[in-house]
Amino acid sequence: MRHQERHRSERIGWLRAAVLGANDGIVSTASLVVGVAAGSAGRDAILLAGVAGMVAGALSMAAGEYVSVSSQADTERADLTLERNELATQPAAEEEELIGIYVKRGLDPALARTVAQQLTAHDALGAHARDELGLSDALAARPLQAALASAATFSVGAGLPILTVVFAPPASLVLVVSAVSLLCLAALGAIAARTGGASAWVGAVRVTFWGALAMAATAGVGALFGTTVS
Repeated sequence: MRHQERHRSERIGWLRAAVLGANDGIVSTASLVVGVAAGSAGRDAILLAGVAGMVAGALSMAAGEYVSVSSQADTERADLTLERNELATQPAAEEEELIGIYVKRGLDPALARTVAQQLTAHDALGAHARDELGLSDALAARPLQAALASAATFSVGAGLPILTVVFAPPASLVLVVSAVSLLCLAALGAIAARTGGASAWVGAVRVTFWGALAMAATAGVGALFGTTVS
């Protein structure tokens, strides 16, 4: 039977963007809603603020992720171009560079030379990308994937406090939105941590803490200034 493995590091690109988007969607929209509600605004004004925040936030997350990850991809391409040129002009020096890397990892010099020569003959650029630069296909920057994952999960996350506003009693809207949002954040943190192979409790606590802090701060601002949106 063939032995198969699936490593969690393959998920890093989309998982990071998805968790960031969902977390920011819940925290920023819930904080906005709670802040406006604490300023004694009506339900319609609160919903308007929440929906506007969701649309603006989703587009901002998509643009931010695309630009950020595109910059990473540009750097990776530049490094590969440089490495390709060096392989074409200084093949002997590049082979010695690989040998040195393998010796530092524990191979004896003779075996390191054999490994370097064989990998160079098979795929010189791939060997240097992986072992010198730390680049691989599994971890390569994918700007569009990151942008779409972030925008989609931001919208889903932002939709939770907005739906809560629709159904929550007006008198306890701040409390209900805060409680539901914190529960969703805890669940998100736990799921994301388990997906990445970490402790669910640690993931839930760290996400919930920062969410609670953000909502408390915006509620304080709303109550302090008594902002009413008409």
